[in-house]
Amino acid sequence: MTNTSRQQFRFSHRLRVRWAEVDMQKIVFNAHYLMYFDTAMADYWRALALPYEATFAALQGDLYVKKASVEFHASARVDDQLDVTLQCTRIGSSSIVFTGSIFRGEEHLVSCELIYVFADPATQSSRPVPASLRDVLLGYEAGQEMQDIALGDWPTLAEGARWVRHEVFVQEQRIPIAMEQDEADADAVHVLIRNRLGLPVATGRLLQPTPGMGQIGRLAVNRVLRGSNLGRAALQALLAAAAQRGDREVMLHAQSSAQGFYAAQGFVPRGKPFAEAGIPHIEMVRALT
Repeated sequence: MTNTSRQQFRFSHRLRVRWAEVDMQKIVFNAHYLMYFDTAMADYWRALALPYEATFAALQGDLYVKKASVEFHASARVDDQLDVTLQCTRIGSSSIVFTGSIFRGEEHLVSCELIYVFADPATQSSRPVPASLRDVLLGYEAGQEMQDIALGDWPTLAEGARWVRHEVFVQEQRIPIAMEQDEADADAVHVLIRNRLGLPVATGRLLQPTPGMGQIGRLAVNRVLRGSNLGRAALQALLAAAAQRGDREVMLHAQSSAQGFYAAQGFVPRGKPFAEAGIPHIEMVRALT
């Protein structure tokens, strides 16, 4: 397997070797390589837009490691930047096989095979892999989109959008539900992103406070899926809707922790910071062409 190429894997997770993971020769302890693959596996599910706990609760099962085998080709050292790749290579009746590799640049250091069994969490007895999960895994490896983006009005998208917003704003950020919900939803354009299992994972809305001016708000992404471009996809859908109806500018009230995210999408700060629902915010704007 030493001729394995990084390009054959669609999924890649990057990490840097820390001092605590190496021995006196500054070579990574062998056991840490399985930890690297396990960490990458968590990111693999995020790439599929599947929040692990909610996904397997909906599927009424869980995945259990049946076998993990590692083949060593060369050693990683402290401060190396590594790419951990994974690929779903086979789905049996109740088992799922992942093949992984670790690269330093183009140098292939480690190979791994992980075999999981889908099972009943209560009895831990194996069950057939659900067809919906099989479809997601095969679709991802075939390069298909992992989410469905819908634009619409509140009656059409309220159920899913309300679920995501309640999870993020009310439960996570402790914003009173009376402040999170308002009458503006009825007149807004909403975006809702669902994953391939139909679970809502991101949402947002677009208002028009004055002609030619759009206002984006209530942008929310499932906590464990942040950083997987779902927020960017929702934002871009709303920007496209604003441009289509002729808005010349879009503004939003960005939480201070998200200012960098919006700046990367072309928004610039305007005015001074302020508090909204007890959370620091700043107004940001972006011109539309």
